[in-house]
Amino acid sequence: MLNSTPTSFYRTTTLTPSPLLSTPLPSSSSCTHHHSCLHPRHFSFHSQPLRLSNLRCHTHLPSTPKKTFKLNCSISEPLKVMISGAPASGKGTQCELIVQKFGLVHISTGDLLRAEVGAGTEIGNKAKEFMNAGQLVPDEIVTAMVAARLTREDAKQTGWLLDGYPRSYGQAQSLEKMQIRPNVYIVLDVPDEILIDRCVGRRLDPVTGKIYHLKFFPPDTEEIKARLITRPDDTEEKVKSRLNIYKQNAEAASSVYSSITHKIDGSQSKEAVFKEIESLLSQLQQDKVKIMKSEEKPIPDTKKERTSLSQDNWRGIPTRLNNIPHSREIRKYFYDDVLQATQRAINDGKTRVKVDINIPELNPEMDVYRIGTLMELVRTLALSFADDGKRVKVCVQGSMGEGALAGMPLQLAGTRKILEFMDWGDYGAKGTFINIGSIGAAEVEEEDDMFILVAPQNAVGNCIIDDLRAMTNAAEHRPVILINARLKDLPGSSGIMQTMGRDQRLKYAASFESCYFFRLLYYAGTQYPIMGAIRMTYPYQYELYKRVDESPGKEKYAILSTFPERPTTDEINDAFEGKPSKDPRKTSGIWGFLNGIL
Repeated sequence: MLNSTPTSFYRTTTLTPSPLLSTPLPSSSSCTHHHSCLHPRHFSFHSQPLRLSNLRCHTHLPSTPKKTFKLNCSISEPLKVMISGAPASGKGTQCELIVQKFGLVHISTGDLLRAEVGAGTEIGNKAKEFMNAGQLVPDEIVTAMVAARLTREDAKQTGWLLDGYPRSYGQAQSLEKMQIRPNVYIVLDVPDEILIDRCVGRRLDPVTGKIYHLKFFPPDTEEIKARLITRPDDTEEKVKSRLNIYKQNAEAASSVYSSITHKIDGSQSKEAVFKEIESLLSQLQQDKVKIMKSEEKPIPDTKKERTSLSQDNWRGIPTRLNNIPHSREIRKYFYDDVLQATQRAINDGKTRVKVDINIPELNPEMDVYRIGTLMELVRTLALSFADDGKRVKVCVQGSMGEGALAGMPLQLAGTRKILEFMDWGDYGAKGTFINIGSIGAAEVEEEDDMFILVAPQNAVGNCIIDDLRAMTNAAEHRPVILINARLKDLPGSSGIMQTMGRDQRLKYAASFESCYFFRLLYYAGTQYPIMGAIRMTYPYQYELYKRVDESPGKEKYAILSTFPERPTTDEINDAFEGKPSKDPRKTSGIWGFLNGIL
């Protein structure tokens, strides 16, 4: 008989001919996305004691103007545009027209700085110190604000227009390291004499703050004309100095985007300039649609009828899984397999998901269980999501109950300290984009984007589900990922845990959608040899495999059947025996081929 949960590993057993499961598989146990911040592993600060983990950006800017006209294009990704231009090149006017036409989120570093300083945020106060001292705000602070704004939901959904940034090669490289790159880099090219004429002729109305030009945009009345003043930086000498600085910085920054740079003659009328920009961006949108259509593949509706899909990056189940310890290659294979499935679920908007991986080193019922393997898996997931700019809270449960009633799963003992001492890379991810916490509502903070819960499980006489429920309620729409959760009831001395609220607890546990499942199958009561495996990666079906000996020392896993839902014990046994399923809607298989194998 097949058994999915062996109790020990090294043991000699005589096999019986009937491959029937003696114990049912444990019940299975979903991610939206919240605002995110910077790319962690490629970002470091050079101005101490500034620390990104303590900086919160609360930019109070409207995401789009009141009146916008958006192009309805079924593109896989919205437009991302950078625009550069010297002082008086007309960049501000073109930005307004672009936003009105394409509905992009307009992001200006000046607006960001003013909003942060005005709001009195910590990052704003830090910037204010430099401004009050007459110094330039360091690139680290400005880049932090820009990157935070770009990863907010409105910018990700509708696209963004980055106005006049980056201004230097260093700023451009910082954005590149964070994988923030535009689809096009627009440069408004205007001769110096025209720029100087535009600047020197500009006048400011100190009452309304409106900008006029004596030649191109004169005031309406003599009263307004009489009170106009020249801005301090609009003298010919200062304009020339500003142009020289702009050219040096812009040339260096634009070298990063040379392959996507598009220069436009900015000396034309604003209507003519925008006509070129509009044509450029419209063509870019059309090209993106063509690319998407040529590459798109049908994805089944996972809530309805699922079809078996090929998984291009999957190389098959590794062999020799009973050889302990697992090789680094085998561990990395499973880490990557779990990561890809979890990322797909998160990208599809799942908010409550569960990972079940039961290879020998991750099965706590075996004497080869290794907590370090679980920690490596958690680190792989956390660092990958942090690379996408998300702030990840990794949580381990503490002792539950008080005094003599305190309980804690023994296999989690010391886990918190292990996580604290692990190597989290050379870029300061831990403490900035990855933080370690406990399971509970008190650990949910506004800056957290998602939560990874390490093997939450009930202890004898104590139930973790109440803490889990409180935490997921506090997390609201932010993703929560359970790694190897074991939420079945455990007996208590009074028996209360098994009876009071059991239905509600089981209902809550079932609210998490499985995004990854892997379990080895053994004969009942044994742990050797491996008879097969069940694997599921979101959004694909459950796949049942049989381990086949090819020749002495060689083996492979041959697929027996696929299931739209997790197969029952009977369905697994029927597949191994080559029997048609009692429920034809749930199983399929090439039975003639299997009979030859079995």
